[in-house]
Amino acid sequence: MDPTKSSTPPPAPVMGAPVAYPPAAYPPAAAAGAPAYAPQLYVPPAAAAAQQAAAAQQQLQMFWAEQYREIEATTDFKNHNLPLARIKKIMKADEDVRMIAAEAPVVFARACEMFILELTHRGWAHAEENKRRTLQKSDIAAAIARTEVFDFLVDIVPRDDAKDADAAAAAAAAAAAGIPRPAPGVPATDPLAYYYVPQQ
Repeated sequence: MDPTKSSTPPPAPVMGAPVAYPPAAYPPAAAAGAPAYAPQLYVPPAAAAAQQAAAAQQQLQMFWAEQYREIEATTDFKNHNLPLARIKKIMKADEDVRMIAAEAPVVFARACEMFILELTHRGWAHAEENKRRTLQKSDIAAAIARTEVFDFLVDIVPRDDAKDADAAAAAAAAAAAGIPRPAPGVPATDPLAYYYVPQQ
């Protein structure tokens, strides 16, 4: 008689006795004594910023590669995302321009579309750095300030923090001149914030 093929049933489990489970019931990491989860490692802020910058740069490279493929594959020049009549009107705003070939507004429409897309990508990268999911004017202003190619737009889209810097500089100049300022956290319109006696 074969001992592995016994006709007697296994004994009933005893309360508190160890139960043997097959090895496949446990994950390999738990069986080896390692933690069942992967711990999150601390990433210094500078390294995280460098990773975000590298990811944004890679996204821009992929964007331009896709744009290039799209330009190469374009055969239909009749459908545009921007109105050609408006582009032509802007081109004719220059007094020196008399005649415009039919292809010129088409090229300008595509160039404007690519310009808007790249500026949007760069602004979106700034929004993600600040952990926001809404593109704001400040994101576009930051994208312009960070990209040398967009320096011609610095005067058109001023940064909001430039106003804050001007206010801080004015406060520092006033403090240097001996003019008292309101205490931090007190509104400047509060008449009880400080008492100033003019010199005679």
